Order: sequence, then C-alpha cells, then structure tokens
Amino acid sequence: MKTLTVEDMFRAKQDVLELELLTPDCPLDRPILEQTLSSPGLVLAGFRERFPGGRIQILGETEVFYLRSLDEPRRREQLEAFLSLAMPALVVTKSLEPSPDLIEIARRHGIPVLQSRMKTGDFYRRLQPYLEEQFAPTTTMHGSLADVYGVGLLFVGRSGIGKSECVLDLVERGHRLVADDVVTVARRGNDILIGRGLEIQRHHMEIRGIGIIDIKTLFGIRAIRQQKRIEVVVQLVDWDDNAHYDRTGLDRYEVDILGVKIPRVTVPLNAGKNITVISEVVAMNHLLKYSGVDSARRFNESLQESMRPLRQYLEEDYE
Repeated sequence: MKTLTVEDMFRAKQDVLELELLTPDCPLDRPILEQTLSSPGLVLAGFRERFPGGRIQILGETEVFYLRSLDEPRRREQLEAFLSLAMPALVVTKSLEPSPDLIEIARRHGIPVLQSRMKTGDFYRRLQPYLEEQFAPTTTMHGSLADVYGVGLLFVGRSGIGKSECVLDLVERGHRLVADDVVTVARRGNDILIGRGLEIQRHHMEIRGIGIIDIKTLFGIRAIRQQKRIEVVVQLVDWDDNAHYDRTGLDRYEVDILGVKIPRVTVPLNAGKNITVISEVVAMNHLLKYSGVDSARRFNESLQESMRPLRQYLEEDYE
C-alpha cells in the first residue's frame, strides 16, 4: 500500500476542510502512519508517556486557549516537548491564530502547521472517513457486483460462466451495476466490506459476442452505483449430477473476505434456469433474514410441530 503523506491529504482535502498551510517552508512528505486523529490535551499538560505517534494532531479551542493561558517560558517549554514528538502534522481549527512561538518551534522541528476554518468536531467528521478509507485493508476479486433491492450481491465463478450476463439482465430489470470483472473490496470497521470498480473500467462490461458496453450510457444514471456494501456472495457453478446442493436453506455457508464472514449462496447452472429471478430471490430472502424472518427455519419448526402427535402416538404404541 502506498504511504499516505501530509501532502496527499492536503491536496485531496484542502477545499473540503478549508485548509491553509501556515508553514510553507516545512516539507509535506511526512508520512501519516495512523488513521486516528488526536487532540494533545494531556500531552500539553505534561503527560507524554502514552503519546500516539504517527497521528495528525488537532489543536482546538481548548488547547489554544490553554497555551495562551501560560506565561511565555512555560508555553515554550511545553511546545518544545510537544513538537519534538513524532507527528506528521499539526492542525489548528476554527481559524484560531497559533502563537508565533508555536510556528517558530514547529518550523525548527520540520512539522507542517495547517489552519482550518471549520469547527473542531466538524473537522474530525470530515477528515476521519478519508483516513479510514486510505488505511482500509483492500483486495481485488474476480466477479461482478450489483445492487439488487438494496442488497449488494457479489457474483463469483469461473470465467465465462455468465456473471456479467446475469448482472446485465438485473440492470435491465431495474437494478444497478457497481462493478464488473474486477471488484476492489475494502474493509471498513470490523465487519463492513465496500466494493467498487476500477476507476478506468468503472461501469463498463464485457459481454461475449458483443464486446465492451457502457452501462451508464445505455441505461442511464439510474443503472449504476459508485460503490456498495457486499452482503451476499453468489457462487455460480456448473451443474454436476453427482454433487450435493443445499435444498432446504437450513445449512449456513460463509466465505471469508479480508477477515469478514459473508453469507455464500451456491447456485448450480443448467439449461433453462432463470438465474436473474433466483438472484432477486436471494436478495429478498437476505432482507427477510435481516428483519428476523428465516423462512427455512420457520418451515422446519412448523413441520416438526405437526409431526409431534405422530411421534407421541408411536412412542405409546406397544403392539
């Protein structure tokens, strides 16, 4: 993974975060090593044993006014100790003016000082998702990702089995394409997988016999999504008369992607099977389970309940 630098962050978020560089002579190639932002309140007060190095440090109103309350010798002492620690950059929010000695000491240590017009809380909320995305574990998968009734279905299977054709039919029925052929998957938090297409290939599909088609141009903006959470993996396989396929839905199968367990449904393909309708049912069934309705388990419990009188009769029949 490419190392994220202060310059990368500054260029990407300068306008959104209303950033201004107060130390143009300081290098911006310093690496950002942590996705979490920190406010150095305890550090400025003298407790530095557990300082989180590698994080961007934020000076809000509390920190700035605390520094202003100190006399100059004490303030310089605290700033010297603070700015000698490992940090990629320092950001002052709410357009607060840092003291001249802070700028001077930061320059001496080569630490860029940025200023934002945003409130501290808003600054955190805007920058944190960007850092989380940059640091998120990622992988690429061969498959097609579609949004079906709001459920992210990732179709996987051997090359040429019909993943793209299935998603194309879903798009024609009003669902949306996210990515085809190559899906970039990123983990957000502990259990969320976000899929999207490659930038250069996004929303194009290869249909054997036709070639490359542009879904956005053919079907309009409603037919595409930029990204979608992956919620179910649909494994397309060739029909095998000797293989065993789940017929009740009581068994649960999962696939591990970046350490996250995702439900997997295996669909065997044979002539005449309507994989598009089956895909819609997979999405709707997932929504039902998410709302607490498990049709297979409910049917199984009902069946067992209906058989209970027969079992009792057989247990009492001694002939």
